[in-house]
Amino acid sequence: MGIEIERKFLVSGDAWRNDSGVLYRQGYLNRDKARTVRIRIAGGVAFLTIKGKSTGATRAEFEYPVPLEDAQALLALCDGPLIEKTRYVVLYAGHRWEVDEFASDNAGLVVAELELSAEDEAFEHPAWLGAEVTHDARYFNSNLAAHPFSAW
Repeated sequence: MGIEIERKFLVSGDAWRNDSGVLYRQGYLNRDKARTVRIRIAGGVAFLTIKGKSTGATRAEFEYPVPLEDAQALLALCDGPLIEKTRYVVLYAGHRWEVDEFASDNAGLVVAELELSAEDEAFEHPAWLGAEVTHDARYFNSNLAAHPFSAW
């Protein structure tokens, strides 16, 4: 079984910005609190992802590649508007950060995610890191599809 241990933070400033951005489009086939089923196109590749309910910063995660044409058709079946964002990879102090700059109804929101090997794993906080929102459900991508940042 796949496990994801992820911490999520708001971002301030542009010191994190680089040229590694990739456009992401994703939608949700199921946004139940006990499980989410997501289809995602990242650049020219696509994935189907199933995530379980979070316990702390940990949850089950299963991700499978799917043909791009299938992913495009599945996006049309998604519940609610799609999430559109550009993801940047930022290497900092031995960790790989993923910084998501949201567009469309979530424009103005920038969030950094860090996957860890344990919930208590230590890591250095970059200067551009803001408040932690790991446990704030408003920032879950599945919730941003239903309740976009622009409507807060």
